[in-house]
Amino acid sequence: MTGAVLAAVPYALLPDPRADARDGARDDAPPTAVDYPPAEWRPASTSNYTAAERPGSYAIDRVIIHVTQETYANTLAIFANPEKKVSAHYLVRSADGHIAQAVHEADIAWHAGNRDYNYRSIGIEHEGWVDQPAYFTNALYEQSAKLTAAVCDKYGIPKDREHILGHYQVPGTDHTDPGPNWDWVRYLRLVNFA
Repeated sequence: MTGAVLAAVPYALLPDPRADARDGARDDAPPTAVDYPPAEWRPASTSNYTAAERPGSYAIDRVIIHVTQETYANTLAIFANPEKKVSAHYLVRSADGHIAQAVHEADIAWHAGNRDYNYRSIGIEHEGWVDQPAYFTNALYEQSAKLTAAVCDKYGIPKDREHILGHYQVPGTDHTDPGPNWDWVRYLRLVNFA
């Protein structure tokens, strides 16, 4: 994946010894066991996230917006591959805004490339490429904004740019997503009116 946003960062992968590291946690969850009811359960490999009991063990105070640099199907395959060591809580499909949940919100997805930010955030990936704005469809923006609004409401996260971040804003990252074609003004307006 050339320039892939989904590249793993080693220090982000180290599980916190305080986290519940039980193998197979939630792998047996039924397809309807999603945190956001419109989403479809498409689990990441348990090798690609840290099992936890957030927000009890770690406060959730950020949403991080990503663009996959991959197709929807390939991103789900990457999350399911135990050798990739990467995941996100949610993935939004470009064509119709369909949402897949890959990691439960209580668990720590490996998406930010920064351990602290992984532990404190919900990661939302979006199908597409940063230099191809046609992937940022009305459906993608609208459904993603509804998801972000629901996450913010659930955890008391302010619906502003200090708490809804682009991956490029995470300290220590070398990523540029969601990129210059992501319409933050539009997105935040949709989040605030969802």
